[in-house]
Amino acid sequence: MPVVDIVSGDITRIAADAIVNAANSSLLGGGGVDGAIHRVGGSDVHAACRNLRATTLPDGLPAGDAVATTAGLLPARWVIHAVGPVYSGTEDRSAILRSAYTRALVVADGLGAHTVTFPLISSGIYGWPVDDAARQAVAAIRASVTGVERAVMVAFDAVAEDALRRAATSTDR
Repeated sequence: MPVVDIVSGDITRIAADAIVNAANSSLLGGGGVDGAIHRVGGSDVHAACRNLRATTLPDGLPAGDAVATTAGLLPARWVIHAVGPVYSGTEDRSAILRSAYTRALVVADGLGAHTVTFPLISSGIYGWPVDDAARQAVAAIRASVTGVERAVMVAFDAVAEDALRRAATSTDR
């Protein structure tokens, strides 16, 4: 079980072995964290994603799954693109959200990463309520059997930071 740390800031500026991208299924960039990862990572990240789409992932990456690419100009060796679900008030998709975190950790293990930074997946444009997104994230990471030693949850604002701190405290053992 990795140690879960919480920091506030810009995920594209925090050094780690791997940075998790809250990717869209196309892997070709978008808004929020996904757009920032592609902008700061530069053309190498985008080229690696285009290559995945042209070869192993012609239909994109399904929600709940993860795949790695180079990190380009980011302060990491790899970007782990993890696709979270769009929130639904009528359908419980929390298992898919947790899977995005656990699959990212499986990919990180395969890479030999020891420190991984995570955004709050699906909480931005995908509409997941921040408090529940934080609970799902912390619980999924803490339940994972992984060689990752440190999972850094990067809060994009004070609301996310408070939610993550509450989630971390309520799930401490």
